[in-house]
Amino acid sequence: MSAPLSPRVFDSPGELGETLAHEIADGIAEAGRAGHRYVLGCPGGRSPKPVYDALSALTAERGLDLSHLVIAMMDEYVVPAPDGGYQDVPHSAHNSCHRFATEEIVAPLNEAAGPGRGIPARSVWFPHPAAPAAYEQQLAEAGGVDLFILASGASDGHIAFNPPGSPEDSGSRITVLADTTREDNLATFPDFASIDEVPRHGVTVGVRTIVAHSRRAVMVVHGAHKREAVRRLTAATGYDPSWPATLLALCKDPALYVDRAAAATERHAA
Repeated sequence: MSAPLSPRVFDSPGELGETLAHEIADGIAEAGRAGHRYVLGCPGGRSPKPVYDALSALTAERGLDLSHLVIAMMDEYVVPAPDGGYQDVPHSAHNSCHRFATEEIVAPLNEAAGPGRGIPARSVWFPHPAAPAAYEQQLAEAGGVDLFILASGASDGHIAFNPPGSPEDSGSRITVLADTTREDNLATFPDFASIDEVPRHGVTVGVRTIVAHSRRAVMVVHGAHKREAVRRLTAATGYDPSWPATLLALCKDPALYVDRAAAATERHAA
């Protein structure tokens, strides 16, 4: 058991994003000087967007070279494949995490970095539905994830596609999405007309994947709709499978970054 985490509270999602982006940019630059890659663990969705936007701005401002940066994504929606297994949803689909990584993370960063200094296509990683467990080996062989940006589901604490009840020792795998997670995804991907359009399965990193392979983990939580997430995360002294995002308590060098709306407090950033 560990002591509960105290959140660092920011005035706005933008301020939160800028602070974490500065840490990431410093890490990227340091790794470049040392001649090794920097592996950044990335979720899709709304929560990390302020971080990605601020990191793009910093890349342009500092003239960062991103050619040694690896983007390690967490998950993807999958659908039944003709061979009886599963395959990714089309990577052009509005809800595709591959599309999100390409359009919302890599393209802005590469534009900011400039020609010859961007993230190579081979350096954007995903768990593969045909061999999810291979992602564990890929991350291990990379030396782990230098910093994993994490986000918590608002209604059920899902992290990546790990639903409530996910065991602590779960690895990268195909999983059934909880209906509460699918409901949350209606807001993340507003082009869904109804929950019936949200896929029922995903390929995802597991609880153990994040805990075992991250050197630092920062959970970003903002918005009044995330107050329950903040309450659960700040009360956690270990992993609670009913709220999978509490895996943060097990991570090396963890931090919880929240905005004032999510914290429901007037406290300022420390």
